[in-house]
Formats: sequence, C-alpha cells, structure tokens
Amino acid sequence: MTTQALHGTTVAYRGLDGWRGLMITGPSGAGKSDLALRLIARGWRLVADDYTHVWASGGSAYATVPHSIAGQIEARGVGIVPAPTLGLVRLALLIELSSITAERLPEPQFRTVAGISLPFIQLDPRPASAVEIATSAIVRL
Repeated sequence: MTTQALHGTTVAYRGLDGWRGLMITGPSGAGKSDLALRLIARGWRLVADDYTHVWASGGSAYATVPHSIAGQIEARGVGIVPAPTLGLVRLALLIELSSITAERLPEPQFRTVAGISLPFIQLDPRPASAVEIATSAIVRL
C-alpha cells in the first residue's frame, strides 16, 4: 500500500450508509479550513486539516491524518483549535475552492486521487450557501 500526502483538508459526513469523506483543495488562504469549520459546526467530523494521507484499497480511496496534526484545525486569527474527529474515511468527493462562478448545471466531473476516480466540483467558499452546497453534493452520491 502506497500512501501519498496531499495538500487538502478532509472532513467526513455521516450518511445513511456510513461516513463519506470530502477532501477540500485549493491554494493557501483559499478557505479550506474555514469551510471545514463551518461543516464541523453542522455535525461533520474533521479527518485532517491542511495535509491528508491518501491511499487506495479495494477500488476505493481512503484518507487519514498525519499523527502530528491529529484532532486539530487552524482557525485563522485564533490559532490551532481542537475539533471532533474521525480517524479514517473512504473518500467520496473532491471540492476545489475557486472564486470562479460555477455553472448552474455542470456536467459531472472527476479527478483521480491515489489511482481512484472521484466526483469533483469547484466551489466558491465565501457564500453562506457553500456549506449547503457541499452537503447536497455529498448526499447525492
């Protein structure tokens, strides 16, 4: 099993079929941790902030946290704070943060992580609706 460290924040949503992972990517300062904090406030769990270890097994991609940052997330302007966590999750969705206005009805897109093709969307994290959009996207899977 080959594990790769990816620059991204991963959170987990508990659906009817168990936990589903969402990896949030984007440049430094794009709002990855901010969006994750808003999702955590709605009952999601933190898997990893800033860096995520990812690997493939049995046709799925999985994510976990580097031990040195487990259970912690950066709250810009406050510092490092504890967060409710989940140690391991199967990835179900990738979100890339972008200020580009998303298409109203985009064609499905996919990106490959650890050799596994995953659904992918671009999202502007600034609107209050970003939390509901992320939740709707992962629930639809």
